[in-house]
Amino acid sequence: MKYIESFREGDRINDVYLCKFKQAALTKAGKPYDNVILQDKTGTIDAKIWDPGSVGIDEFDVMDYVAVTGDITSFQGNLQLSVKRARKAEEGEYEPRDYLPISDYDIDGMFTELKGYINSIKNPYLNRLLHAFFDNAAFEKKFKFHSAAKSVHHGFVGGLLEHTLSVTRNCDFFAKNYPILNRDLLLTAAMFHDVGKMAELSAFPENDYTDAGQLLGHIVIGCEWVSNEIKKIEGFPVVLANELKHCILAHHGELEFGSPKKPALVEAVCLSFADNLDAKMETMKELLSGVADNNLEWQGYNRLLESNFRKTSC
Repeated sequence: MKYIESFREGDRINDVYLCKFKQAALTKAGKPYDNVILQDKTGTIDAKIWDPGSVGIDEFDVMDYVAVTGDITSFQGNLQLSVKRARKAEEGEYEPRDYLPISDYDIDGMFTELKGYINSIKNPYLNRLLHAFFDNAAFEKKFKFHSAAKSVHHGFVGGLLEHTLSVTRNCDFFAKNYPILNRDLLLTAAMFHDVGKMAELSAFPENDYTDAGQLLGHIVIGCEWVSNEIKKIEGFPVVLANELKHCILAHHGELEFGSPKKPALVEAVCLSFADNLDAKMETMKELLSGVADNNLEWQGYNRLLESNFRKTSC
């Protein structure tokens, strides 16, 4: 496909794009037209349908994948697509990953690495619990495609997997460095800590908060999922179940950050640090990603990180 970042004035476009915005409007002469914003993974472009009722312009809605034919023009210094034909695309005409922000890392490779951590869990109950989730084909597909946030950090396809794997790596390092930690419990909690985001946020392309997400949040949802699966495993130790659920419930570290409980186990403390570390590092990465290496200008105050930042000099 021809990506939006490569569009040039005078190009004829005949491809499929994601509709992010659509609104009916009137010209100064009172003639109706449609304002549309189209998107792929490289960016967005303003589009105009100057004659919405004409032959070749079919109905489509926001968040539809739309097959469009049109010409690239320039208006007030900005590129614009003048749409001549448009219709809702059929499944098979597009690959969703071409239209959405996506992890820089190989998604299948990350999942294989995560499965390696699962196989390293020696406790039979925790091992069985992890396999009950991550061996499920439907769960795997959704988990690999989902984001970890609407914004802030890891808000892209594969973001939930990338974040989960990174937190698990952090926890594995901490477990090696601090023998006080129960590695099996810590890593299991790391792999489960954000699974509730699969219900808190809708799937791409929307990637927005669901009703359950607004009312319950991913911490409670994830704890419920894990608790329900534990009940299916005969003989699962009650104390271990409560310790795992506590780590999930406390992984934001503080009540004001959304945790129903403050950490009361050393593994819960460690998980909260590992989670916060990865979230902060990804936020910094995204903040500085568009800044040139030789640009040492201060980037301005960031409310999420509560500081002003610039790139390092070397």
